[in-house]
Amino acid sequence: MTVDVRLRRGRGALGFSFFAQGVAFALLVTRIPAIQDQYGISDGLLPAFLAAVPILAGVSSVATEHLVKRIAPSTVLRWAQPVVLLALLGVGAGTRMWHVAVALGVFGLAVGALDASMNMLGVSLQRAYGRSIMLGFHAAYSLGGILGASAAWAGAHWHLALFTGYLPAVVVLLPVALVGSRSYVDAAAAGGAGEAAEGWPARGGKLLLPLCLVMACAYIGDSTVANWSAKYLQDVLGSSEQLATVPYNVYMVTTLIGRAVGDLGVRRFGAVAVVRGGTVVAAGGFAVVAAAPRAWTGMLGFTLLGIGLCVIVPQTFAAAGRLFPGASDTAVARLNIFNYVGFLVGSPLVGGIGDAWSYRGAMLVPMVLVLVTLSQARSFGPERARYGVGHERRAGDRAVDVGRGGNEV
Repeated sequence: MTVDVRLRRGRGALGFSFFAQGVAFALLVTRIPAIQDQYGISDGLLPAFLAAVPILAGVSSVATEHLVKRIAPSTVLRWAQPVVLLALLGVGAGTRMWHVAVALGVFGLAVGALDASMNMLGVSLQRAYGRSIMLGFHAAYSLGGILGASAAWAGAHWHLALFTGYLPAVVVLLPVALVGSRSYVDAAAAGGAGEAAEGWPARGGKLLLPLCLVMACAYIGDSTVANWSAKYLQDVLGSSEQLATVPYNVYMVTTLIGRAVGDLGVRRFGAVAVVRGGTVVAAGGFAVVAAAPRAWTGMLGFTLLGIGLCVIVPQTFAAAGRLFPGASDTAVARLNIFNYVGFLVGSPLVGGIGDAWSYRGAMLVPMVLVLVTLSQARSFGPERARYGVGHERRAGDRAVDVGRGGNEV
């Protein structure tokens, strides 16, 4: 088998892994009211359950950084994804409070390892390809999220039990993920430098910090849309309950579209230009939301948010891989923690400001935080660095040569 075929199969398998995770996460978060009803979780206790998942995921991401020094990221992903899917099923299968606590705990720990290892493999594959492909993986995640949310809506519409609603997705996704995991490609097989080549540099933490800040701010923006778009449209802009459900779906669709075509933009204009453009569009989206006189104008703002925010997170992971070519797994694992930091901070931050002041004013806070990305844009690569045709060809040749050398060893 040639290296090119192996890389293509690895890319397809990893894309499905992102897709499956998008389905699983959407099925969980969109059925939170049903989970609360099934287990009798009070409104006061619910935030503790919800916070536990990203906290445990962050702990697991730290542990994954050390784990991949002993076993390949592909092995971590191969076993983390089935655990995530089975834990999701466990959330729907229990009857007592401790049942859901254990299931959510396992889900959080497995998600941290899954998110870290998926992005590690994505970074190493992009390096082997010599062109931007990272946004495509995250587009697969967005597509999975849309389908998962749609399946959750159908389950709620037909009043299906959680277990009944979750079972078809797990039955379909689990065997395909296990079969596909045989095609995962690690850094060494992809022609990457590997963790052992250089190790973590002495000033690595300082170099990574700007990207960590960008990641946290991006997820504050994302969690604002996920948690407050419906309430904002209904309570502030006076929409109907049905119309209030539309902005998040529009946001997810525009996220999918933006990520599907975003790699082309990176190849043509470079990562720095794409990230700057996305940041400006996202900040404009928050400004439109904050100033919107009516619901339809607010939905325009949330549409702009999807177009703008969608490019930032994938390119942040990709930038970490470029900054630390000999320690990309460590960089991705540490960067991944700030995914959960942003998720934890975003919802209570906007909610607290909204209650204390106004929700229009609260929307300006994530706008300002997202704009932080502009000051850190140079961390995404040299101003003129692009994935041109010549670069792709040279990088592809190097990937083949190194890959063959790795097989000979």
